[in-house]
Amino acid sequence: MYKEMSFISYYFHWSSEEVLAMDHVTRRRWCREISAINQELAPSKQGKEKSILEMKPTRR
Repeated sequence: MYKEMSFISYYFHWSSEEVLAMDHVTRRRWCREISAINQELAPSKQGKEKSILEMKPTRR
């Protein structure tokens, strides 16, 4: 959840409260949309960068 929140907040400058208020499905949808925008804006990087949804979770 923290990666999703950080990703959305970083790209859209939404507060943590706004992002946390979303349900999980909605956060995942926004992550997919942001990743798609990034791929469209940088087509030369396709295949090199992973979507946020493809990243492995970090353990603490």
